[in-house]
Amino acid sequence: MKAGERSGVDCFKCKHFYVTWEKGRPRGCRALNFKTKRMPSDVVCATSGKDCLLFTLKHREHVG
Repeated sequence: MKAGERSGVDCFKCKHFYVTWEKGRPRGCRALNFKTKRMPSDVVCATSGKDCLLFTLKHREHVG
């Protein structure tokens, strides 16, 4: 992955993604146990050269 490119994984749809509320590292991945300023999937792709293999689609219940 080149600088500025995005991973094919959407962290917002992953059950492991969370908001940390830390100013310097606002995004986190529970599966890989790290916090970052960038999207976790972009960090994984930049370091491994592959899309995140731990992506798990969130189960969303419809309310109403």
